[in-house]
Amino acid sequence: PQRGLIMPSDFIQLAEDSGLILQIGEWVLASACRQLLLWAHNPATSHLSLSVNVSPRQYQQSDFVEQVLQLVKATGINPEKLKLELTESILVDNVEDIIIKMNALSTIGVGFSLDDFGTGYSSLSYLKRLPLGQLKIDQSFVRDISRTDRDTSIVHTIINLGQNLGLEVLAEGVETEEQLAFLIEHGCQLFQGYLFSKPLPVKQFEAFQKTIKA
Repeated sequence: PQRGLIMPSDFIQLAEDSGLILQIGEWVLASACRQLLLWAHNPATSHLSLSVNVSPRQYQQSDFVEQVLQLVKATGINPEKLKLELTESILVDNVEDIIIKMNALSTIGVGFSLDDFGTGYSSLSYLKRLPLGQLKIDQSFVRDISRTDRDTSIVHTIINLGQNLGLEVLAEGVETEEQLAFLIEHGCQLFQGYLFSKPLPVKQFEAFQKTIKA
């Protein structure tokens, strides 16, 4: 308690190495499903969906699909409101198993997003086999889109790739109006970052999203 708030960048790797990430991940998924259920019962929030980062170690569990199916059944949520995010690093090992699990969950409507796209080692050939709905442009590229030609070209290429594959494209780490204007001009559809808001507790977020609609 004396250390105060500890950011994910400081504890996630330790949780991965120790195996505690499995318990944390199960708790996060269960919490997300409970929140979706609460939102579903409120007309002001019933349209909202939730994206959940899932650890490579979670995906690698033999019963991962069953865990998610049980959560969806137990809570009664609309699985189309739940999106699971994975990083390219997960595709390095046992990609065939990952594809099977993703396909099993996508059949009931669970969505998938490829996080931090462009920073990993995945083959582009995987993109046509994965049941993805969204690519997320890593914030390291977004940060310098107005300052370096390389980052500008990378972001433009990812947006075009996503569009050509019929995927949503979301830009992470949007912090300035200049970045937003560039992304909109080049066809990016979704954005997240401090330009809009810092992370918020649920109640504050619900109040914030009402102001957006207004």
